Amino acid sequence: MFYGLNKVIKNLLPKRLFYRALLIVAVPVIVLQVIITVVFFDSLWIKTNKGMTRALVNEVKTFIEAYNNDEYDKNEIINLFSIYQDLNIEFVEDQNFNFNYNERWFSPIDRTLRRELKSRFGSEEFWFNTKNYKELIDLRIKYKSGYFKFLVPRDRVSSSSARLFGLWITVPALIMVIISLIFLKNQTRPITALAKAAERFGKGEEIEEFKPSGAAEIRQAGLEFDKMRKRINRHLNQRSEMLSGISHDLRTPLTRMKLQTAFIKENDISQKLTEDINEMEKMLNEYLQFTNLSYKEKDELFNLSQLIAEIIERYNNKNISKNLSPRVYINGRKNLIKRCINNLIDNSIKYGNKVNIELAKKNTNLFIKIEDDGPGIPENEYDNVFKPFYKINKSRADSKSSVGLGLSIASDIIRSHGGYIKLEKSSLNGLGVKIFLPV
Repeated sequence: MFYGLNKVIKNLLPKRLFYRALLIVAVPVIVLQVIITVVFFDSLWIKTNKGMTRALVNEVKTFIEAYNNDEYDKNEIINLFSIYQDLNIEFVEDQNFNFNYNERWFSPIDRTLRRELKSRFGSEEFWFNTKNYKELIDLRIKYKSGYFKFLVPRDRVSSSSARLFGLWITVPALIMVIISLIFLKNQTRPITALAKAAERFGKGEEIEEFKPSGAAEIRQAGLEFDKMRKRINRHLNQRSEMLSGISHDLRTPLTRMKLQTAFIKENDISQKLTEDINEMEKMLNEYLQFTNLSYKEKDELFNLSQLIAEIIERYNNKNISKNLSPRVYINGRKNLIKRCINNLIDNSIKYGNKVNIELAKKNTNLFIKIEDDGPGIPENEYDNVFKPFYKINKSRADSKSSVGLGLSIASDIIRSHGGYIKLEKSSLNGLGVKIFLPV
C-alpha cells in the first residue's frame, strides 16, 4: 500500500530540483494563505458586509414605512433620508415592475444583498444592479403604482478596510514566493552548471578549469568532478602517447617486410605475404582510429543531408539508394559524423548487395537509417556487437576479416553527440542501423 502511494507521489512530483524545491517552499505558503483567506472571508469580510447590508436594507424598509404614513410629508421624508442616510431616492411611475434580474452569483455583495432584500420585501418586490455604476448600487423597490429607485454608495455594503486587509494578506505571500524563486534559482544555478559541464565532458568536449560555486556540498561535488576530469584526461593522453609510440615501432618493421616481400621471386608466396602485411596494417590503423577519435574537434553547424549525399556519391555504387530530407542541419563535429556514417556504410556494402539510406527529421530529433540485405545479426547479439573487438561466431563478421571496432567507433561518436544507435531487422531482410540525434 505504502509502496504504491510512494510511487504515485514520485510520479506527481516535478522532475527538476528547482521545481521540487519551489514546491516545498510555495505549498506551505499557499496553504497558509488559503486558510487565512477562508478564515478572514468568513469572520471579517462576510460578517462585516452582511451587517452593513442588513443596516442598509433596514433603512430602505424604514423609509418606505415612513413614506407610507400619511402623517408625514412625502417630500420631507425623501429629503431627510437623502441628506442624513446618503440615499439618492426617486419615485418612478410604472405599472409594470418587470426588470431582467442580472445577479452575479459569484459576487459576495450580490448574494448578501439578495438574501437581505428577499427576507424584507419578498422575491418579486425588488431589483438591483451592482455593475452599472462604479461607486453606486442601483436598487429598486416596488411601491404601489411604481417603484422607488435608490442610488446607494457601494461602501454602504462593502468595507474598504476589509479589502485592504485582504490585500495585506496576499501581497506579503506573493513577495515571499518571489523571494523564494530568486533564492532557489541562485541555489540551483551551480548544480545546473555542474550538470552541463559533466554533459559536455561526457560528449568529449574540451572543458576549461571548472570553478565550483554555491553551497559547500555543491562546491565539494564540483571539486571532485574537476579532479576526476583531470585524471581521465591524463589517462587518455598517456594512452594516446603510448599508442603513438607503438604505432611508430610497428610501422617500421611492417615497411621493411613490404620491401623484403617485393624481392621474393615466387609470386604466390609474395602475394600471400603482402596480403597478410596489408591486413596487419589495416588492423593497426583501426586500433589507432578507435583510440584516437578526434574529440577535440570543434562543433560547427553543417548540412547533414549534403554530407551524407557526398559520402554516397564517393562510393559510386548503383546498389545504394537514398531518401534524404533536404537541408537538415546539425550542430556537431563534422569529421566524426562523417567517419561514423562511412563505417556503417562500409559494413553494409561489405556484407550486403543492396543498401538503403534514409535521413528524416521529426520534431526536435532526426534519425539516419542504413539498411542492407545481408545475413544480418541475431537479435540476442544486438548489444554485444557494440563492444570493442567483439566478434560473432556465426555471423557476417566471420565471413570477412574484421577487427570488430566499426560499430563500437560509430556508437562512441553518436553518444558523444547526445544520441544513440539502435539495431533492428531491415526492410530488406538484412541489418538495419538506426541513428537518433538531437537537433
